Amino acid sequence: MTPIWWHPETHADRRPLLLARNRVKLALQGWFAARDFVAVECGAVQRSPGNEAHLHAFAADWQPEGGTPARRYLHTSPELAAKKLLAAGETRIVDFARVWRNREAGPLHAPEFTMIEWYRSHADWSEVMADAVELCRTALSAAGRERLSWRDRTCDPFAEPERLTLAAAFERHCGLDLAALLDDRDAMAEATAGLGITVAADDGWSDLFSKIVVTSIEPALGEGRLTVLCEYPISEAALARPCPADPRFAERFELYACGVELANGFGELTDAAEQRRRFEAEMDLKQTLYGERYPIDDDFLAALALMPPASGVALGFERLALLATGGRDINDMIWTPFPL
Repeated sequence: MTPIWWHPETHADRRPLLLARNRVKLALQGWFAARDFVAVECGAVQRSPGNEAHLHAFAADWQPEGGTPARRYLHTSPELAAKKLLAAGETRIVDFARVWRNREAGPLHAPEFTMIEWYRSHADWSEVMADAVELCRTALSAAGRERLSWRDRTCDPFAEPERLTLAAAFERHCGLDLAALLDDRDAMAEATAGLGITVAADDGWSDLFSKIVVTSIEPALGEGRLTVLCEYPISEAALARPCPADPRFAERFELYACGVELANGFGELTDAAEQRRRFEAEMDLKQTLYGERYPIDDDFLAALALMPPASGVALGFERLALLATGGRDINDMIWTPFPL
């Protein structure tokens, strides 16, 4: 039987980790304040929760007094609202946002969690990569430990991070030429099966890509030092701009420690027409896979016309705190866990 989190004995066991979590949070807030980031609080209820096919939202119905009910959603990220603030004229912002994602629960997943999301306007994506690395170092120092850890693995965030493209990762860990497999579902299926990974008849190219990354690449990342996995295929980066040198790939990166994804960042796409096309394609896929779709926020697309070039990152705060404090489960980092 799972211990009841509010039982005094259970809470006494959890409390040292929760207090360590608070120290980490204060240190990270101080890091942003020292660099003149404006702390914002994006509203949690939005017309659209985001338009990525595999993200699932919680509905939050709005009932105007005497009016017609309207479907709203708890956001899966503050991204759409934060970018409207960039369009409004903010240049350096951070939100320690509560976010909600349905269908997600486990040692590293909670349906409600804290996402640190920050943006720098007129900044190259390498700048926010460096931010993410510094946050890992700051968190570990605040926790008073020497290494990030998850289960039997450790990572020193003060070591020089590894920067690894997806193409290089596919070659190193799978012996595959990713560029040659782009947009070729059958070739990707054959390559996936060749790695001993099960291929379902309805798996699309993106499904197969994700299976390879999760099974054969992610477990090897962030071993001993942080890994910045970057330059994703453009189909796997719905809100990122293309890489100037090769538009088949996008300015998207993820940061890993101990095989755990901590952050996901972009050089942000500001082409409204292209963003609409990508959102519609994602929602078409969601309809096919899950039988539902979310509305597209036209207000957000209008804001892209005013949004300056920018780079941004979403970092899972509880995950980072978990690895910094040596916790065992993400709920060790949550004062009042989600009622599963």
